[in-house]
Amino acid sequence: MLFFSLKIKQFIHSLILATVTAIFIVVIPGLSQTVQVTPTNPQLGDTISVVIQQANRNLSTPTVSMDGKTYPSFSIGQNRFRVLLPTTPLDKSGLRQLQVTTNSGIQNLNVNLQNRSFPTQSIWLPPSKESLKGTDLEFDRVAAFKKLVTPEKFWNGPFLRPNNGPVSTIYGVRRYYNGEFAENYYHRGVDYADYNGSPVVAPAAGRISLVGLESQGFEIHGNTVGLDHGQGVTSIFIHLSSINVREGDMVKAGQQIGTVGSTGASTGPHLHWGLYVHGQAVDPVPWRFNGIE
Repeated sequence: MLFFSLKIKQFIHSLILATVTAIFIVVIPGLSQTVQVTPTNPQLGDTISVVIQQANRNLSTPTVSMDGKTYPSFSIGQNRFRVLLPTTPLDKSGLRQLQVTTNSGIQNLNVNLQNRSFPTQSIWLPPSKESLKGTDLEFDRVAAFKKLVTPEKFWNGPFLRPNNGPVSTIYGVRRYYNGEFAENYYHRGVDYADYNGSPVVAPAAGRISLVGLESQGFEIHGNTVGLDHGQGVTSIFIHLSSINVREGDMVKAGQQIGTVGSTGASTGPHLHWGLYVHGQAVDPVPWRFNGIE
């Protein structure tokens, strides 16, 4: 892990290298905090967690900026804050500069975003679904859902698998649809191929903040459930056959929220689970196996 320490004293800049841990110490008058970034070697699609431990209670709540975007922090303990930064397959690999900002100054630190190879897939939609363009209703409602940044944190620990079927398409796949390459597209989630009507459960606790029906204009997504896990983390489940929840419901990890189907732009029964951090689709796998607190 990378640990960045800011101490109250005179201006000094020292670099301490250890076998496993690198500690950068920069002194800014009136400011004392430690910044921890994980994973140490993030790759495209990873969620980067930035944990800031402040020693000075008079410091303001920090923010972190990356690639011109500023992300909020949330308290996870006494004078301790966490910021989540999304990365996607459409980002460029290489060195990224993070800026940690409080009322006492800005701390710059670098993270090396590793490249990652994503496969390509061809999808052939039947004539009945090839002409589907989607509706303003579904796009507007889904976009508004992905922008949610609820102050509360509802999830706890690693996420569960939302369906027991085999994974048919992994995160990040680039696609051809009916022979035409989809520019600026990547598969924004994980697909589970299972029989029509098989259970879909919540991978983590949260509030149901979106329910959309194919019959009401969700032509592409089909029957849809959006689950808000809090603090900018959301899950969306699409192509469902049936829905077991209503908007506003609070659900627990493992609670059934619907069943697998093939509604919307789908070639057969499967569940598409998309995990979003501040509106960007990230790889759900690290959230399932490692957990991000």
